[in-house]
Amino acid sequence: MEKRVVFDNRWLPYLLVAPQLLVTFVFFFWPAGQAIYQSAFIPDPFGLKTQFVGFGNFEYLFGNRFYRESFFTTAVFSVLVTVSAMCFALWLAVLADRVIKGSGTYRTLLIWPYAVAPAIAGVLWLFMFNPFTGIVAWSLSQFGYDWNHNLDGGQAMALVVAASAWKQISYNFLFFLAGLQAIPKSVIEAAAIDGASFARRFWTIIFPLLSPTTFFLLVVNVIYAFFDTFGVIHTITQGGPQQSTTILVYKVFADGFVGQDLGSSAAQSVVLLVLVGILTVVQFRFIERRVHY
Repeated sequence: MEKRVVFDNRWLPYLLVAPQLLVTFVFFFWPAGQAIYQSAFIPDPFGLKTQFVGFGNFEYLFGNRFYRESFFTTAVFSVLVTVSAMCFALWLAVLADRVIKGSGTYRTLLIWPYAVAPAIAGVLWLFMFNPFTGIVAWSLSQFGYDWNHNLDGGQAMALVVAASAWKQISYNFLFFLAGLQAIPKSVIEAAAIDGASFARRFWTIIFPLLSPTTFFLLVVNVIYAFFDTFGVIHTITQGGPQQSTTILVYKVFADGFVGQDLGSSAAQSVVLLVLVGILTVVQFRFIERRVHY
């Protein structure tokens, strides 16, 4: 028998959801609507008046070589951050799930980086890899490898990927560990009695049962790589050198707030919004089929 909550006052349900609806409208729908509206205009240098250009900002964007290259940079950056953050988190969660002595301390230490803000994480990694004073850069020089992410685009990309993935590993670790502990031990023990090795048990039993958690984290990590890594990139490379680490969300900031090209920045925001929406739909449409609930 289905149980339903009945309110005495017909307006009370609307009153309870009103704060959430207000927050969603103010912080999502209103900015998104403003971005779509502003993408059709070009303001004058003093911001006193605007000129309607229709799709002119979008035509300019897709004719710009640097903007097209930022798509490739974003794709490489997002894939590397998502894969490395999830793989390391899963590996650590499997180890933590098997630890018996001192497991509480081990898990607490692994969760700590999640409390660090992205900008602070960027500063920490910048200190370690500073070409002149960083301990890691100095150690690499002892082996004959010159590290200078201010001049080398590949090194800059590696550094922002490492810092961004390190920041997200703790978040993924929490969910993977909870998923591992929810798997019935009797199933794994039965496979072990039948002679299945740990690797076989992991790929045939544990990993398929973790697929709902893995799918959720895949969606979250892709969105994190697209948006929340802005602080890491801004503190470490500021999009350089030669825009080798300029992902789409950072280019929105650079063109809008640094270059004062608000029309182009608004058009980029609309493109980014549509792109993330398409990626999310594709993930739910095709990847979710492989998830076993």
